[in-house]
Amino acid sequence: MDWIYSFLVWCIGILVPSLLLIHRSRRRISTNPRLPPGPHGWPVFGNMFDLGSMPHRTIAELKKEYGPIVMLRIGSINTMVLLSAKAATELFKNHDANFADRTITEVMKAHDFHKAAISLSPYGSYWRVMKRIMTVEMLVHKRINETEPVRRRCIDNMIEWIGKESRGESARIHVARFVFLASFNMLGNLMLSKDLAGPESEEGSEFFGAMIEMMEWSGHPNVVDLFPSLKWLDPQGLRRNADRGMGRILKIVGGFVAERLKERQLNGGGANKDFLEVLLESEQSRNEAENKISEHDLNILIMWEVDEIVRNEMMDHRERMGVTVRRLVPLKALAHKCST
Repeated sequence: MDWIYSFLVWCIGILVPSLLLIHRSRRRISTNPRLPPGPHGWPVFGNMFDLGSMPHRTIAELKKEYGPIVMLRIGSINTMVLLSAKAATELFKNHDANFADRTITEVMKAHDFHKAAISLSPYGSYWRVMKRIMTVEMLVHKRINETEPVRRRCIDNMIEWIGKESRGESARIHVARFVFLASFNMLGNLMLSKDLAGPESEEGSEFFGAMIEMMEWSGHPNVVDLFPSLKWLDPQGLRRNADRGMGRILKIVGGFVAERLKERQLNGGGANKDFLEVLLESEQSRNEAENKISEHDLNILIMWEVDEIVRNEMMDHRERMGVTVRRLVPLKALAHKCST
């Protein structure tokens, strides 16, 4: 009789979970909306290994079999691909609000960076307010013309740095480094009315190095973005490194913001009409609780602006040639007399 009891327990232990799985799968099929057609993928990995070394060509070929809208599964992520101008027009003209949010990678979620950065924040009241500030206050022609003295001073400093380096012991001059520092300081003056970096600045070098490190972490392919169920494991350690690196950056930026707030309290307002001052004035003029900008949001907005120029300095063309091309920053040529 013991073996009969054991057999019944074993059958119940197998059948009950199986019936539950079948019931859940049927409910999922009946409640899921109809999806566009697409190729059947591999278990777990989906269509990841079907795209080949040139996925854009492989996807273009799918139009012949499945039509202008194709559904792929990359890892465990469902991905809809539009393969015709008509389908793209229908989506972005009639359903643009439903697809306005961007896909957020796991690294960009460190310290809630994606919630405050303008390019990553979800479509809503906060995004609309930030967009208005950028387009009305910062990107108008008059405001850009007002920054000409700042840009000229940064270029003069760059030429002075290069001249000092040429008179040193080093036989080689890394001109790209000084151009990058000048661009970095241009942004710093537009954002905070101060230079962010210099050849001999320790704080600037730490900030600059932390930004480059954060950019590298965010550029690494992350398996968690394709398999969100592995988020808790963080197998590549990218999220941990991003949390640590972004914490360093926000600490430095927080010091800049705290310094400005202290100056405003002492002077009864801000003397410099930079991006941070525009944000602080906009914050004082609004009463809606849902649109309030926290100090954490201010720090992330400053960091986001700096990160944008760091990224835009590089243009990668790796599909076929594997070549990295540096995009030149427009400069004015200044004539200097050389004493011989």
